[in-house]
Amino acid sequence: MLPTPNLSHLTREDFALVYEPAEDSFILLDALEQDAELIRTCDPTITLEIGSGSGCVSAFIGQIIGARSVYICTDINADAARCTMTTGQVNKVALNPVITSLVEGLSPRLLGNVDLLVFNPPYVPTYEEEAARAQSDRTISGAWAGGAHGMSVTQELLRITPSLLSKEGYFYLVALRENNPTAIAHQAQSELGLACHVVLERRAGIEHLFVLRFSHLNHAVYNPGSQP
Repeated sequence: MLPTPNLSHLTREDFALVYEPAEDSFILLDALEQDAELIRTCDPTITLEIGSGSGCVSAFIGQIIGARSVYICTDINADAARCTMTTGQVNKVALNPVITSLVEGLSPRLLGNVDLLVFNPPYVPTYEEEAARAQSDRTISGAWAGGAHGMSVTQELLRITPSLLSKEGYFYLVALRENNPTAIAHQAQSELGLACHVVLERRAGIEHLFVLRFSHLNHAVYNPGSQP
């Protein structure tokens, strides 16, 4: 079992500004560890985490893949970029934080080159106005306010995922039951040309969490997991 990355350098003040890893973060870590061998089969050279927050997830991925990958970590929150950088340094993983929304400004270089894409999105259903304000304010509220059905930001990324992923790349997404994983899987196959599998699901208090894994439909590598 891989250890959770060391976050002892982050203070209570930091976590007032940046999302503190919680059950949704930990199910994502567990899913990535469970799929470690599958991830290594695509020999990732570019790893991209959207919404890196504390940097915990990317630092964990660094334990799975090692130094052969370039780790790009985007976030709209400047404090998240700062925390991600220090988390990488403390855990000896060379993380490269970029302050941007999703992949804005980076997509021309990343198209078709992302071997591992990871997103623990703002998935809490809210009014669209609240989600839009959270994104424009670029503060910690952008880590949870998800708009209608908690899917506003997720849908933005899903639309560009097929063009971002390399031929053998994988995309891991955290979702709530309220986000309707079955509908996400149907959209992925019928509209985006992506296969979607449930890697893990778990109840955490009132939340029912899922980790979904996407890959190109024509990806020939064995792709275990259940259908939503």
